[in-house]
Amino acid sequence: MKKTWIKGLLACSLSALVLAGCGSTNGDGGDSSGAKKQKLVVSTWGFAEDFYNKEVYEPFEKAHNVDIVLETGNNADRLSKILQGSSDVDVIYLSDYYAQQGIEAGAFEKIDRSRLKNLDQIYDIAKAPNGEEYGPAYTVGQLGIAYDPKAAGMKIESWSDLWKPELKGKLTMPSITSTSGPMMVDAASKVAGSAEFNEDQAFERLTALNPSVVKYYSKTSEFVNMFTQGEAAAGPIMQMYVGDLQKAVPGIEFVTPKEGAYAIINTLNVVKGSKNKALAEEFIDWQLSQEVQEKAAKAKVDSPANKNVKLTAEEAKGVTYGPEVVEKLQKLDMGFVNSHLKTWTDRFNREVTR
Repeated sequence: MKKTWIKGLLACSLSALVLAGCGSTNGDGGDSSGAKKQKLVVSTWGFAEDFYNKEVYEPFEKAHNVDIVLETGNNADRLSKILQGSSDVDVIYLSDYYAQQGIEAGAFEKIDRSRLKNLDQIYDIAKAPNGEEYGPAYTVGQLGIAYDPKAAGMKIESWSDLWKPELKGKLTMPSITSTSGPMMVDAASKVAGSAEFNEDQAFERLTALNPSVVKYYSKTSEFVNMFTQGEAAAGPIMQMYVGDLQKAVPGIEFVTPKEGAYAIINTLNVVKGSKNKALAEEFIDWQLSQEVQEKAAKAKVDSPANKNVKLTAEEAKGVTYGPEVVEKLQKLDMGFVNSHLKTWTDRFNREVTR
């Protein structure tokens, strides 16, 4: 995997209001007191690098006299490297789905919540997405439906609308093994009319939907390409990607289904055996701060988990924002999902796409 050394370049004053302990560095890799710099290894996806370098990593490096080293890659590869013991990562960014896998494998330290001074500013759904002993979410987005009203030939308002005959041969749906795949199993159960999750009814509805599906996508780029090429007119997608989709296909609309959208949650955890646990927890707290969260939201990088973030109507476009939205999101039990995913994948391949 790619490793990138990131040097602190910003002046101390940039983060003095939020981060304590700023000091000027000397030419020997230490600060003015002669203290040697620590190294903090951060595992992340590597997207929005310019933003993260400037607004997240560099201010933290300067304030704490630390060099941040990045290991980048997708969820599965980065988690696998940690589980194999071939990584010196201190803190890791993961979706809640993969974070749950890491927890069940004993890959993370129990978090010291007393170090997370910004935790009280976070929405309840983000405080302990995988349990009180583990890391919080730093962003909460939503999975809804994007569609082209003209190409679809209808208005979409709910998950159940995806089953309407007007959309036959016009749908793209997430792969069962993608982050949002299990969410569609749950949505299918709701469409079937079940008050409680019913696996059999869910797969009956997914099987009925299959003739309408042109392709099951695994990457967001596939979703965008299908709309751009006119191969699809509707499908579930994370709101954060809708802006790129609208640039490619003007007129695309994003819908929060009336049954409820699903929470897309990304977390931060300290890796088991880290020699920098306290520093890693301070880094997590910095990521939760109103300063970082507000800048990320305004840059359309991440939807904020910090409820104190204030955005104008224009700044909030394309961002999952505000208690009236966030507090209504549905969150899957990732422990339940992980324990059933193999069965669901087998059933999906055997019954739905046979």
